[in-house]
Amino acid sequence: MDYIQNIINPAYVRGFSLQKLVSRCVELLSCIFMKEILRYLAGIAGPSGYGSNATAEEVTVDCSCLLPSHLTAVITGATSGIGAETARVLAKRGVRIVIAARNLRKAAEVKDKILQESPNAKILVLEIDLSSFTSIRRFCPEFLSLGLPLNILINNAGVFSQKLEFSEEKIEMTFATNYLGHYLLTEMLLEKMIETASQSGIEGRIIEVSSVIHRWVKRDSFSFNKIINPKIYNGTRAYAQSKLANVLHVKEMARQLKARNARVTINAVHPGIVKTGIVRAHKGFITGKIHIPCTSLLPSY
Repeated sequence: MDYIQNIINPAYVRGFSLQKLVSRCVELLSCIFMKEILRYLAGIAGPSGYGSNATAEEVTVDCSCLLPSHLTAVITGATSGIGAETARVLAKRGVRIVIAARNLRKAAEVKDKILQESPNAKILVLEIDLSSFTSIRRFCPEFLSLGLPLNILINNAGVFSQKLEFSEEKIEMTFATNYLGHYLLTEMLLEKMIETASQSGIEGRIIEVSSVIHRWVKRDSFSFNKIINPKIYNGTRAYAQSKLANVLHVKEMARQLKARNARVTINAVHPGIVKTGIVRAHKGFITGKIHIPCTSLLPSY
């Protein structure tokens, strides 16, 4: 602490060369960064009152009594990990859950587990493959035909591939699933969300599960050519680019919603360091030792 105070003390840095001052600033930022990492790993609560050790139930218990009744949430990728935990806890708090899943068997198992804990929970399972535009265009009319409101959309599903693969539309699989699929899904359900918010008076929520790994993509290194070239394909780069695209989509969508005065908000979220299915599939030094920070709203794809 004394070292940090010295760095920011004008008397201490007076007479420093520009290079030395920059070096000291980098040291200061490194100290602050390491301090935040240690706080995170130790589970020390932040301004919200919660830390990395807080559970989804703990976070929602204080506001559960404030939740309006008859909310409906569509959650993609809710067959395991973060998505399944999100579905479980929201269902426990009285939210009707629509599990949008590619694997209907796994989705049914998640539904059964939720009902065992919360027998009165309302759970629907609908099929969707986020890598397939055809599947998304089939899912949306199917959901809309149910006549349900749509208050919450959680775009959580995602893939990580260590080898180059393509969707049925011949698009690189990671980008097709993580970004384009959720983009199309959001576009097709947006008017329903705006309508629900207007009729109910309850502000709608769109949550895009991104990742801090999006920062690994520099301004001059976002390249589609690199993610479709089998000779230089890098799964981590492709994943990072898809997550940056998520963040950029959220920023633009937020601007458009504000311009329309729509009672719907959209946010990108990095939920922390979680050992998800994606991480377990990504065998490497970083992911094997400290778990890459690449994952929903509550504590896998």
